[in-house]
Amino acid sequence: RTVRVWLKRDSGQYWPSIYHAMPSPCSCMSFNPETRRLSIGLDNGTISEFILSEDYNKMTLVKNYQAHQSRVIMILFVLEMEWVLSTGQDKHFTWHCSESGQRLGGYRTSAGACGLQFDVETRHVFVGDHSGQVTILKLEQESCSLVTTFKGHTGGVTALCWDPIQRVLFSGSSDHSIIMWDIGGRKGTAIELQGHNDKVQSLSYAHHTRQLISCGADGGIVVWNMDVERQETPEWLDSDSCQKCDQPFFWNFKQMWDCKKIGLRQHHCRKCGKAVCGKCSSKRSSIPLMGFEFEVRVCDSCHESITDEERAPTATFHDSKHNIVHVHFDATRGWLLTSGTDKVIKLWDMTPVVS
Repeated sequence: RTVRVWLKRDSGQYWPSIYHAMPSPCSCMSFNPETRRLSIGLDNGTISEFILSEDYNKMTLVKNYQAHQSRVIMILFVLEMEWVLSTGQDKHFTWHCSESGQRLGGYRTSAGACGLQFDVETRHVFVGDHSGQVTILKLEQESCSLVTTFKGHTGGVTALCWDPIQRVLFSGSSDHSIIMWDIGGRKGTAIELQGHNDKVQSLSYAHHTRQLISCGADGGIVVWNMDVERQETPEWLDSDSCQKCDQPFFWNFKQMWDCKKIGLRQHHCRKCGKAVCGKCSSKRSSIPLMGFEFEVRVCDSCHESITDEERAPTATFHDSKHNIVHVHFDATRGWLLTSGTDKVIKLWDMTPVVS
């Protein structure tokens, strides 16, 4: 139930300057350095807002928002609009005026929301939920309207990251994947990135170098180079027989009877999307430009066409040695802060890889 502010001492060590107990367990927070405004979401649905003193040795309660009926999942403070945006376990997205504390509006999502991003220029808010869906809403001063929804994950959305310059949205999921949605280009392209062995917990984007930083429950920190021409993964094709050797799949009883052959199991080539049997897709290869940093199944003909240059990795992998639950990236200094289930906070110098 405690909130702590850590200050770096002359010895180089960090020590807590404030140890503040809250009335309910803390579930999330948002800090604005310009105003020193600290918004803390609680398990009871309340958002408590504090102002930190200039020396960061005191925090003063300003107001409480009765934002949700249950745990607050995520908070965003938008200084330009003077809005406090939040999502909760009660399946509601709400926003409040930070000056008056008045509730301006809300929207019920299809499932519990756990990803939240906002575009100041267009006033679009992006909400990712446990069903794997991302909802885009247009916010007015006291109303909101549904723009669209899109779904590409087989698991729940666990993290969102918005690039307002390229107008690209990144979504991480419990299905271990990341999808890059091209919203500004209006092409509808969705690029998949596969680099984690467990659910993606957090995403950060370095605008100046066009690098995406993803952290997962597997303890991995992956730095993706997004300044390359990536290819969209193909849709998997349906077929009753192998599209390479024409052998029937096991549900194709007619062809099995006609050919007097036992049906085979269906697989898919990750490069061309064709339905193939195991014999025609016995090879494995990484396809980094398609987001596959690990080796995946490809058909034999595609395996021969992939060059060594195309296999060159577009991401670097680092082990944080703890199960990451939250991340914050400071682009000005190139520092990455990770916190884990082991109750340890780690501070990383990312300048050797994010540059």
